[in-house]
Amino acid sequence: MDNLNYGIIGNCRSAALISKEGSMDWCCLPEFDSTSVFAKLLDERKGGSFEVLVGEEYEIDQEYFKNTAILVTRFSDGDNIFELHDFMPRHHKMNGKYMAPPELIRYVKHISGKPKFSVKYDPRLEYGMGETKHYIKENFIASLTHESKYDTLFLYTSFDKASVLEAKEIVLEEDGYFMICYNEKILQPSTDKMGLELERTKVYWLDWVAKTPTYKKFNNQIVRSAITLKMLTYDKTGAVLAAATTSLPETIGEVRNWDYRFCWIRDASMVIKVVSELGHKNSAKRYLQFIIDLMPDKDEKLQIMYGINKEKKLTEKTLDHLDGYKGSKPVRVGNAAYKQRQNDIYGILMDVIYEQLRSFSNDIENVEELWNITKGIVWIVGKHWEEPDKGIWEFRGEDKHFTFSKVLCWVALDRAIKVANMFGKTRKLERWTALEQKIKDDIHENAWNSDINAFVQSYGSRHLDASVLLMEPYGFIHARDPKYVSTVKAIEEGLSNDGLLYRYKNEDDFGLPSSSFTICTFWFINALFKIGEEEKALEHFERLLSYSNHLGLFSEDIDFKTKRLLGNFPQAYSHLALIECAINFSKKERDEKILESIG
Repeated sequence: MDNLNYGIIGNCRSAALISKEGSMDWCCLPEFDSTSVFAKLLDERKGGSFEVLVGEEYEIDQEYFKNTAILVTRFSDGDNIFELHDFMPRHHKMNGKYMAPPELIRYVKHISGKPKFSVKYDPRLEYGMGETKHYIKENFIASLTHESKYDTLFLYTSFDKASVLEAKEIVLEEDGYFMICYNEKILQPSTDKMGLELERTKVYWLDWVAKTPTYKKFNNQIVRSAITLKMLTYDKTGAVLAAATTSLPETIGEVRNWDYRFCWIRDASMVIKVVSELGHKNSAKRYLQFIIDLMPDKDEKLQIMYGINKEKKLTEKTLDHLDGYKGSKPVRVGNAAYKQRQNDIYGILMDVIYEQLRSFSNDIENVEELWNITKGIVWIVGKHWEEPDKGIWEFRGEDKHFTFSKVLCWVALDRAIKVANMFGKTRKLERWTALEQKIKDDIHENAWNSDINAFVQSYGSRHLDASVLLMEPYGFIHARDPKYVSTVKAIEEGLSNDGLLYRYKNEDDFGLPSSSFTICTFWFINALFKIGEEEKALEHFERLLSYSNHLGLFSEDIDFKTKRLLGNFPQAYSHLALIECAINFSKKERDEKILESIG
């Protein structure tokens, strides 16, 4: 079965996807949201790739070097063995900053014998628009397209350059390398220097993981997910990407194909909350600064998403020359959803501000700005919470009073009150508390449907929606409240399909959803755990983990029937929810052991 059997490598500036056979099928340089240099993922003929080709007698295995973002693909025919160590350099500089150039290194490690391989080096610049031509120079291969303004791509290598371009057989007797660069190198690379880059990058990731707590259960899954989330953060501004790709379809052959190489306030805030729990406060602080820099003046709406360099206009267009993943057109770049109103983002943001102040109160320099933002958020929510919006799922049709959006308006007030108490700012508390209660009463009155005994997708609706499962984690309702328990049961009956959840089952702008949104199943597992059905939750969790790809990575969606991964990849949302579930199970085991030892 075709699946998204890719590993991601990255250095918090850009990323690349490499297939389990060692083919680099997706990469944008110099940054995440730049045009692609390899896009075979989106068009097998026109996209471009960098493939390592061996005979049928070779077995190919792939895994990450433990606790790093270095991907190791091993080629073996028994006697003749070599490995490809793929990574994007990232390590500390003497001044305390990070070295993270727009480069990819493929370190070819000789293990035994005289293995043979050839390469297909076929970059197609600017999303494969125009013809990319190659020129062999003294120190590198230069690739450029005359039809665009794209700068030259440089390939440095220890192997014969003509053999590389002509896909001739290479006999490996010692270590070698390929280095793809956006910029021409001042100092000529060498195999020894590339080996040093590999070791420095290895040390960076091992150090980073060492700062993450160790958990009794599912520790490997937590670490892999945490590294993946780190790779989806953008160093320069603190932004967090929803995913590394564009236009991987939610369903093969359909048109639900979107560009996810942007920073959604909601997704990023949820990621930062989890990353903070894992102890990585620098990422959290830098994301907060990203938000502070973006905060508009009073009553100018905060956008739901921004470009990774804080761009506000994300015009959506289609690349009609590309066939799309498995023929799923259109391929889109940009995302028109940036214009939407989604009232939940204020609660999401206020929750993150509160969590940062609670966790790192002695270490946050911009408390005055955060207090100012808190007041501004309450003012905006107070003025607009009664208005309909597009909701968490970004419906492109008419606005509605979505339950999740209302709950997060309540969260905004709840967390603002907590922040005010932390700062000893009590002057506004009476008014804020009254508004908080008004929103809560409104939700209980209008979002509860007594016919189906559940909170529903929107006011006056009969439709179930997985997002209402988050009422409990956000503190709106207690896990054992009969209303929440019966909502979980109704969602299990109405939205679960062989243990995988629909987001909702009502028609949207594109018809009926036909794949499972991965994060919803994680939410459901957490809900089962919280209402006391812990064994069932664990069973669902272990089954869901088995649907990851060969490296433990998840995309946005899972096909109900085949269980293949669908949608953009790897998806930050999916991995943050995996971490939340895994931590719950691990904490439970820890608490049980403490009780046993006391007993």
